[in-house]
Amino acid sequence: MTTNIFLIGMPSSGKSTLGRQIAKSLGYEFVDLDLRIEIAEGKKVAEIFSLNGEEYFRKIENQHLKKIQKDSKLVIATGGGAPCFHDGLEYIKENGISIFLDVKPEMLVERMRVSKKNERPLFDLESKTLLDTVSTKYNERLSTYQKADITVEGDTDPESILWIIDAEFSRK
Repeated sequence: MTTNIFLIGMPSSGKSTLGRQIAKSLGYEFVDLDLRIEIAEGKKVAEIFSLNGEEYFRKIENQHLKKIQKDSKLVIATGGGAPCFHDGLEYIKENGISIFLDVKPEMLVERMRVSKKNERPLFDLESKTLLDTVSTKYNERLSTYQKADITVEGDTDPESILWIIDAEFSRK
């Protein structure tokens, strides 16, 4: 297999953690799309949102996404919104296998609070309404995420995901 694997889902769904493990198992390179953007812009994603706004961020996010070439042997952890703007999901599906890591809002909030990284521009970890905010964003994005080639629970181990990829795509 030489195709790219794109992991999509909400922030804290496990895209980076699972992505690194899957890439290592396959001998692929791991790419964190948000990290690529931060390096290129010289700012954290939260700073870009704060200084330039979400619309600017979504445009540069899409530009970086579309630099990924088909069959590059990459495992890509996309930003949570990457598939949802500027035909992002269509590009992802044309250039690799898309896997939605489906983690329910309650678990996302728990993971966010455990990580204690308040770097999520759309979510304030100190907010009393964090669960409502995460639930709203999850529900807004769900119809896009569900168009992925494969959907797995966010606590699925990398070996199971690799097995599913092999089972689904070795037949095609």
